[in-house]
Amino acid sequence: MNILITGFEPFGGEAINPSWEVARALHGERIAGHTVQACRLPTSFAGAPVALTAALAELQPRLVLALGQASGRSEISIERIAINLIDARIADNDGARPQDRPVLAGAPPAWFSTLPVKAMRDALRAAGHPAGLSLSAGAFVCNQVFFELQHALAGSGVRSGFVHVPALSEQAARTQPSVPSMVLSAQIDAIRLAVGVALLGQDSGGPDEGAPTS
Repeated sequence: MNILITGFEPFGGEAINPSWEVARALHGERIAGHTVQACRLPTSFAGAPVALTAALAELQPRLVLALGQASGRSEISIERIAINLIDARIADNDGARPQDRPVLAGAPPAWFSTLPVKAMRDALRAAGHPAGLSLSAGAFVCNQVFFELQHALAGSGVRSGFVHVPALSEQAARTQPSVPSMVLSAQIDAIRLAVGVALLGQDSGGPDEGAPTS
């Protein structure tokens, strides 16, 4: 049985994206009897949903964890809610910068994560990893993928959600040493643990697991 972990290609002038580096490091690992399959998504409003849909159809995963980079955050940020809004502050890798439009017309305003977010946070903290819950995945491609993921899997029984990881230490060293960062090995360990908890945990991301907001 498969676990799908997605990460993004570099964007915004960066040469590396920690979300993909973590995903590909875990590719092929066995966690609680499941095999991790990594998929790199383009940082593209047009391309990311296509790649995500293809991966879901091919792998038929039991659990999906989408990862993204959040420069400026100092901890593993477990996202609770995806909003039906695209409002890009910068252009994607195709040069597109859509603003003030829905991710999916006619879809609910938002979807909750179906991951056991509090159990994941608590386990990460207990293991010494900085971790917290977040109520905003932004309005860029990360949030778009999060929303598309939750919408696609609603009612399927497949747990899914999104986690933002900090910048890597080498990224901060090259650009802004004051920006919070985390070494890759620590990020890999944290996401490995988070996946294991997600497979077994009991709490949900919202008042009704996976429910849309009204």
